[in-house]
Amino acid sequence: MTVAARRTVPLIDLRPVGHVIGMLAACLGLTMLVPMGFDIHAGNGHWHVFLATSVITTMTGGLTAIACANGTADRLSIQQTFLLTTGVWVALPVFGALPFLFQPIGADVTDAFFEAVSGVTTTGSTVFADLEEMPEGILVWRSMLQWFGGIGIIIVAMVFLPELRVGGMQIFRSEAFDTMGKILPRAAQIASQISWIYVWLTFTCFLGYLALGMDRFEAVNHALTTVSTGGFSTSDASFGAFQGGPEYLASVFMILASLPFVRYVQLLAGTAQPLWRDAQIRAYLMVISAATLVLASFEIAADEATFEPALREAVFNVTSIISGTGFASVDYQLWGAFAMVVFFFLGLIGGCAGSTCCSIKIFRYQILMSAIAAQIRRIHTPHGLFAPRFEDRRVSDDVLSSVMAFFVLFIVSLGLLAVGLGLTGLDVVTSISGAGTAIGNIGPGLGPIIGPSGYFGPINDTAKWLLIAGMISGRLELMVVYVIFTRSFWRD
Repeated sequence: MTVAARRTVPLIDLRPVGHVIGMLAACLGLTMLVPMGFDIHAGNGHWHVFLATSVITTMTGGLTAIACANGTADRLSIQQTFLLTTGVWVALPVFGALPFLFQPIGADVTDAFFEAVSGVTTTGSTVFADLEEMPEGILVWRSMLQWFGGIGIIIVAMVFLPELRVGGMQIFRSEAFDTMGKILPRAAQIASQISWIYVWLTFTCFLGYLALGMDRFEAVNHALTTVSTGGFSTSDASFGAFQGGPEYLASVFMILASLPFVRYVQLLAGTAQPLWRDAQIRAYLMVISAATLVLASFEIAADEATFEPALREAVFNVTSIISGTGFASVDYQLWGAFAMVVFFFLGLIGGCAGSTCCSIKIFRYQILMSAIAAQIRRIHTPHGLFAPRFEDRRVSDDVLSSVMAFFVLFIVSLGLLAVGLGLTGLDVVTSISGAGTAIGNIGPGLGPIIGPSGYFGPINDTAKWLLIAGMISGRLELMVVYVIFTRSFWRD
């Protein structure tokens, strides 16, 4: 082959990636008919926007899938898997933003894409105010985007990330049904099991909200965004409009959605033992319990609050932030600086691997603590043999190095994003908390602008695009996105 001929050969065949993304986009387009139905039922005159965007998205996705169909393969290469994983979370928000852009709600390209990315990544940060005045179709579409993102990230965490050896996720390869080999066919088999569980949790949550006084529209939206740990609401007051029993119910389902979904599959198969023995689950519940008791006690002592409201507000808001859901039932910034610091660090913990949760994840902290303990023992007993352990198993060197690399990359990314936001003119609290809430996919930040009683609409467009990059990178465990920008990735 001549040099000229070799130059025409692509390093990476993008057809399998385009085929899958095209099919997913076509499916997303069909789901736009659901909010269209809500608008028609409510008598809104803007239902035709969803019809038009549905046609555009379905046709574009379908034609892309057909055009790339001749390049499909049973097994994706590592490069194709990286591109597919990142491409889905970039392409789908592009189409998901179309209803926001064309509806008469005052959204420009930046705001529309920001809202769609925040939805698909289940971050829950919103640029919209006066949600009570929004068309029903738009509110449902926001909730649906989060619901799709929730089920999507479970599949990514259980199938693709272990395969890509990202951030120590390879430790869960056996948990994810041994996905080495034919990735897409195996993913379809896993998705069918996970999807039924996900739907069942959502429907049960919906019934619970109905029983506790929400109307059907509110119950549908909040069930979608609770189980996905997304956090979009139908009210500017978020869960402040539903205080009482709904807070307890939401806390239960946010916790259920934060646990590894593979445990539910095993539970349905008649094996409950792994659920009770999972070290992640035990540590996660312990952190929630400890933080709840501390903050409830602090609120009672500082504000002379009564026991039940203090406990309810603490357990709800602690669970919401640590799970990355981002609901808020009160403005917890009013609890003082101590509570703000606690909530900031809770958001950087996250839930369990293989769940709808985000942020660093509890298992990485467990491996980090085990590695520190092993190192201390080595210093104390130089001739001893000590190794980090997780769930009574030795942590391999590649898992340990992957986890450590993730921690470093997370901290560096958070710092760089905070500096970037500061350079756009944002204050220190908004910049640091905004960076944390974007990369951790948490939802609300801190401060008067993006705090639990605020929203992201007032910040400048440059900051919004930086946050968009942070949300996508954080949702995909950082390294999945960053590796694409390395020169070695594109070499043959």
